[in-house]
Amino acid sequence: MCGIYGAASWDGPLGRPEVLPRMAAALRHRGPDGHVEWTTPRIALGVDRLRIVDRHERADQPFASADGKVWLACNGEIYNAPDLRRAFPAYPFRSRSDVESLLPHYLDRGIECVAGIDGMFGLAVWDEAKETLLLARDRAGEKPLFYARVGREIWFASEIQALLEHPEVSRELDRTALDQFLALGYVVEPRTMFAGVRQIHAGTIRQWDADGDSEHRYWWPRRLVEAAPPSDATAERLESLIASAVRKQVVADTPVGVFTSGGLDSTLLATLAVEDLGPRTVHTFGARFTAPTYDESVWARRLSSDRETIHHEVVCDPPALIAALRTLSGALAEPLSDPAILPTYLLSRCAREERVTVLLGGEGADELFGGYPAYLGHKLAPIAERLPKPLMGALRWVIARLPASGGRVPLEFLLKRFVASIDRPWCERHLTWTGTGLARRSGQAAWREEVAAEFEGLPALPGAMLLDYRLYLRDDLLVKVDRASMLNSVEARAPFLDRDVSAFGLSLPAAAKIRGITTKWLLKRASRSRVGADIVNRRKQGLSVPVAALLNEGLRDEVDRLLAPARLRSQELLDAGEAARLLAEHRSGRLNHARALWPLVILQLWIDRWMPALGASRA
Repeated sequence: MCGIYGAASWDGPLGRPEVLPRMAAALRHRGPDGHVEWTTPRIALGVDRLRIVDRHERADQPFASADGKVWLACNGEIYNAPDLRRAFPAYPFRSRSDVESLLPHYLDRGIECVAGIDGMFGLAVWDEAKETLLLARDRAGEKPLFYARVGREIWFASEIQALLEHPEVSRELDRTALDQFLALGYVVEPRTMFAGVRQIHAGTIRQWDADGDSEHRYWWPRRLVEAAPPSDATAERLESLIASAVRKQVVADTPVGVFTSGGLDSTLLATLAVEDLGPRTVHTFGARFTAPTYDESVWARRLSSDRETIHHEVVCDPPALIAALRTLSGALAEPLSDPAILPTYLLSRCAREERVTVLLGGEGADELFGGYPAYLGHKLAPIAERLPKPLMGALRWVIARLPASGGRVPLEFLLKRFVASIDRPWCERHLTWTGTGLARRSGQAAWREEVAAEFEGLPALPGAMLLDYRLYLRDDLLVKVDRASMLNSVEARAPFLDRDVSAFGLSLPAAAKIRGITTKWLLKRASRSRVGADIVNRRKQGLSVPVAALLNEGLRDEVDRLLAPARLRSQELLDAGEAARLLAEHRSGRLNHARALWPLVILQLWIDRWMPALGASRA
């Protein structure tokens, strides 16, 4: 795991080589164990390395071909590295590094080698003979990779703030990205909040040469969704695939842990990890919230006791959460309104303190195997649409008057979202159900139409799951885990996003994922031999944060400052009147607007740090 960065010029020497050390410093948290930078007048490739597989400095990147014509750097882990090494027995490997296995693979197959990689990665290759720069990302988008154009130069880095060290990279606000963030709570790739910075698409390769650039997609999840179901679509097959994924992903020369809540996904991963590594070897990390309705620590402790893990419990009380918010908003040049990034950061920090630098997490299980309540909503929508209009009107009237709740995902919130969008096309309905609830802005129509076009023709259930895989998982959940863990120099891995598990999950019919009102039907069956029935049948909770209370209590004064009407009016970015109404109703306790208010707070903190001309100076 690393932070990679660099630049390539097709028009003379790099214009700002003095920026490179500052880029390295901005990424040091991703790789504090080793630093190497290879440069020529026109090319630079740098790596800050977190040493996990082969911790010797001989494995530090970048790697070069024997003739010095090809240089390669990679942020991530290559799980099929042993197979790749065996395919090239004559290659003079200098290390046991999983990343080095990619170099002979590229020399043999060129750009086509990327499709053969099983792993998570942000990859950069400079080929001197072809004068090409290749940048690529893994299938799901577990590892980030951003780039910016400066004249005839391409600059790239694992995180946005490294690119902002270049004075000629535009910091102009991308208004479409702002619209996406306000609607969803995250920005949809390839955009970022900076007009001058873009992200490589997940599952694609982008290549530059003297004549321009081209993009090649090597991963087509929709094709899997539309293909015939696998002939071996059984619980036993799924169980085998997940066990194989965990077996590959616990490989490390450092201690391994598991993010755990005691729910189905983390219990299965911890159980499999213990099977592979042995009892009293695997670390587990669980959050303990002081708000009882958010706390699952008793289940995590029980898991640890039953599986004989080394358990670490992290207190996530308001002061700890607010401190994490301060750190994250100051360190990351992208706003993300998912409040679960706060406990994820605290858990990762604990792991680092315990010298555990690899953590397994359950990302991808819900999207691939049908775990979210919204999917049940899509099943119920056709029934609700057939109700007589007077009855539907009465139902809306009753639900609109349900009292607000401060719980993690209150029933009244779900019902209000459900009836508000029941008669919309499924894609629009899903974006509304899973979004922030903020009022629409005029700029939202175009990007929403682009999203809808990608999923046009798909039925609601498989379409909604694919949409979550392509947007929510990629641009929210994986960003959350990568940034929170890497800020603590910890590598997070997601066995459910293993290449084979993902292909199997995407190709399953919706009926194998949701039966009646049972979500994750096949995954639950596949887990029964290792996970108790009480865990399998537990109601899904997920890692969440008592945001509603934080807005009214621990962050009250700061929220008042950040959402002050005068400040918002001077920025001309948000509807100051709507923000004031939402905050007043939330403070009164009459309505819970945490889902809408939190993105506004996160945005304002981001403005203060990364666009101060819009922020505090005008407050």
